[in-house]
This record gives sequence, C-alpha cells and structure tokens, in this order.
Amino acid sequence: MSDTYDVVVLGAGPAGENLADRAHAAGLSVVIVERELVGGECSYWACMPSKALLRPVSAVHDAERVEGARQAVSGDLDVAAVLARRDEFASHWNDDGQVSWLSGAGVDLVRGHGRLAGVRQVTVTLPDGGARSLTARHAVAVCTGSRAAIPPVPGLADARPWTSREATSAKRAPGRLIVVGGGVVGVEMATAWQALGSKVTLVARRTLLTSIEPFAGEIVAESLVSAGVEVRTGVSVTAVHRQADGEVTVRLEGGEELRGDEVLMAVGREPNTHDIGLETIGLAPGSWLAVSDTCVVDQVDEGWLYAVGDVNHRALLTHQGKYQARVAGDAIGAQAKGEPLATEPWGRHSATADHAAVPQVIFSDPEVAAVGLTAEQARREGREVKVVDYELGDVAGAGLYADGYRGSARMVVDTGRGHLVGATFVGPGVGEMLHAATIAVVGEVPIERLWHAVPSYPTISEIWLRFLEEYGC
Repeated sequence: MSDTYDVVVLGAGPAGENLADRAHAAGLSVVIVERELVGGECSYWACMPSKALLRPVSAVHDAERVEGARQAVSGDLDVAAVLARRDEFASHWNDDGQVSWLSGAGVDLVRGHGRLAGVRQVTVTLPDGGARSLTARHAVAVCTGSRAAIPPVPGLADARPWTSREATSAKRAPGRLIVVGGGVVGVEMATAWQALGSKVTLVARRTLLTSIEPFAGEIVAESLVSAGVEVRTGVSVTAVHRQADGEVTVRLEGGEELRGDEVLMAVGREPNTHDIGLETIGLAPGSWLAVSDTCVVDQVDEGWLYAVGDVNHRALLTHQGKYQARVAGDAIGAQAKGEPLATEPWGRHSATADHAAVPQVIFSDPEVAAVGLTAEQARREGREVKVVDYELGDVAGAGLYADGYRGSARMVVDTGRGHLVGATFVGPGVGEMLHAATIAVVGEVPIERLWHAVPSYPTISEIWLRFLEEYGC
C-alpha cells in the first residue's frame, strides 16, 4: 500500500505534532508516524509526570516557609495521592486524547515504526507486521526525539537501571535510590523521591547543574543535603551490579560501594536515530542530525529532510522543540507555495533563539530559572560583559513570599551593545519570573530603556530595579 502526502512526519511528540499542525494550517496534507504513544516523551515520561511529582514537594515547602501557614502543614506527603495525581497528568499512559487532537487538526496518523527508505520515502512497519509505504511531495521531518543514554559501565546493562522513564512512572518509592548524574533529571528526581520517602544518594562526576551559572548548582546542592539527600560530587561510577535478592551495588572510583534498591542513570541523552533508515540517505545511524536555522538537515541535498526537537541536538527542551516545529512547519508551507523564506536574524523561518535565548526552568527546591548566556559563555564568545549579582532575599517581595527567603540572581550585560545576554534566578517561585528576562534578551532591550519598565511593589520582580541600580542606572 502506497500513499502520498505533502509532508511525512516521523514522531508524534510535541515537536512532531506542532510541525504537522503548522504544515496543515499552511494548506498541506500531512501524515504523522508514531510507534509508541502520541504525545511523546514529554507527555508520559518527562515534563508532565516529573512536574506532577515535584509540585506537591514545592507546595508543602512553600507553606512551611510562611509563619501561620506552616502550622497548617502536618505529617508527610500522601505518596499514593501524589502518584495518583501524577498518573492523571500522564493520562494513565493512554493517548486517546492526543489521537483525537490530531484527527481534529486534520493530520493523519499511522501507527508503527517508520524508517526512511530513500529520498522523500518512508516505510512503516505496522503493529500487525505488515508494511505501508509513504511518499512526501515536499518534506520529511524527523521528530523522533531522544532517549536516556546508558554508558558502558561494567555490569550496568544487566543491572536493569532506572532511566528517566522509570523514575517518572514508578508505582512506589524505592527504599534506597542511587541517582547517578548531577544534571536536570538527576536533581529533579532526587528532589522528588527523597520527599516521597526514598533515601537518596546522588553521585555526580562534577558539580551539579554544570550548564547553568555555578552558584545555581551550589545552592541546589545545599538544599538537597538539607532535605536529607547524600550528595557526592567529583566521583565516577566504575561498576554496577544487581544481586540475586534485587539489591543494587554501585562501585565508585577508589573502590567504595554504595548499596540501594534502585539506581537511576541520569547522565545524558542520545538521539532516537538508530533504526530510522538514515543509512538509506547516506547518514550514520544513531547520529544527531545537524541542521540550519530553518531546521533543514545540513548533509542532505535538495532541502527535503528536516530534523526538529531533541534529535538535532540544538536545545533538548520541549518548548524549544515546539518553537523549532513552528519555524520548520511555516518554512515547509512557504516553500511549497514558492514563497521566499524570512531567514534574516529573528526572521519567522529562522530558529535563532536556539543560539541566544534558550529559557529553562529546573523544578528543584529551590527552583532554577535561566535564559541566554552564562557569564563564562559570554566571555568565551569574546564579549565584554558586566555581571550583576543580587541576593533575592534582600528584595521586599521575597520576604513576603517566604520567611527567610533564600535565593540569588544574576544578570549578564554585553557592555559593548548595552543589553542583557543572560539572566539566572535561583529561589522559590522564580520560574514564573523567567519570561521577563527572556523578552529582555530576545528583544535586546537597552539597559537604559529597562529602567523605565517599573516592577510592581512588593513582588520578587523588583529584582529588576535592584539589578539596574547595581549596574549604575
């Protein structure tokens, strides 16, 4: 059976869904191929369930930080209720709602394992073992995402480690959880499961949250230790073994052994491109797909192959994948109509935010929110920068938000151009403050003009006034 569409999309996660929707809105016929659940990693094993696990933790801690409210908080978290709420946000791992959305958006769905089979050709192995051939008139988009990387540590594969999937979908809290990795997944899952009753040990080769300003990882590490997590930084895992009784042994360099009931490997991601037919078009299976700012794959002639979301390795975040999808879907639509592309800096068909203005919130306790460049990254680019640091607890609104509010903030200013290139906030509730910084970075708002953006009193957003005063406005 052979079918022809304007656009064929591999992967029905947030990136694939958004690209399909934008291309269809441009008047193109679109089919999307998915071998697992429509909605992808974010909906069922990442963003939604992880934040559902973390929100009760921060809600309780917020109450405990306010005199008069802390007296109303007693006892431990209701673990069963937290997990049941998590299951609701993961739609009980049922994608009927997402399938209905696709149908309503006018996008066809083929369930099965899609593989490239040549130029603009895709072959789908169907669940019943049959096959279906799809041809794209204009474009094929690879939106297959990423998966947890399992390093070649002796014994690890046989030890049946948790990945982010098991960590966000587990039906009970393990008595002892060893988390390997100090990045976002490691920090967030250590936060969640410690609060849900596990005894957590976190092991990291370096410090925590190394892609963010250093003070962020330091504050989060201190908070984890205060919550009861044993944090071990600067050490590597040399072997993992699961005993016959189920206990896991994790050996560290130097010979020390840690013992737990589960081990979570949170040491990075790898692309889901191992078995999607890349070899049929001259690309290496298992590779990241480098793309231009329009998300066209660099090494493929004629500009028919797009790669959107995690798979292109530009910014492994759901919101960035959706942003890229909107860019790519609009670009495909324009090209199909013979319209010129707007690829100038910040043009509609150019995903430039992936370079200069990526926002991210880490839902640890306290939260970390950051956008743009760190001070070190800015200097490595050859920029002349001025860094302004300020203690968030000294802002009046922070004291009202929580007794003894502790947090820090930094803005990084390109003094040659006179505007922000980065900002980082660490503290309770800072995630909701991030978009103001994102707009300032993307809009390249001159510092002098920011002085006239008056923050409301008494809110934590008054940090902007303090930033500018410290800067010298």
